[in-house]
This record gives sequence, structure tokens and C-alpha cells, in this order.
Amino acid sequence: MDYITAKEASEKWNISVRRIQTLCSQNRILGAKKMGDKLWVIPEDAEKPKDARISTGKYIKNKKKQNKKLMSI
Repeated sequence: MDYITAKEASEKWNISVRRIQTLCSQNRILGAKKMGDKLWVIPEDAEKPKDARISTGKYIKNKKKQNKKLMSI
């Protein structure tokens, strides 16, 4: 199996090297391995994982805090 570096994967998938490193550390890229302290190698045929970050800009808030604010009004 052939491997590519995080830099090569970032160019291939058009995302930053840092994002690739984060995905690797979260085990979201199948077959990715850490070599040494900083180098991640990724299988050449690995697929780009789906972006699971919040894209709407709205974050899940604690409903109890929202209810308290509404009741105090």
C-alpha cells in the first residue's frame, strides 16, 4: 500500500495541512498512521472524510439556561 503525506493530502483535498492532522488524530481518516512525533502518512486511496463541523454558525446551547432566561422576563 502506498502512502502520501499530510501536505500531499491537503493539496489533493484542498484543505489545510493542520485540518488533515486534526482529522488523523481524531481517527477520521481510515488507515492514517503517525510516523515519529509529527508526520502523518495517509493511504493514497483514502477518501476525504465528510466535514462534521458546525456549518450554520449556530451552536447547541444548554436548554436549561435558555428556559431560565425566558422565565425571568
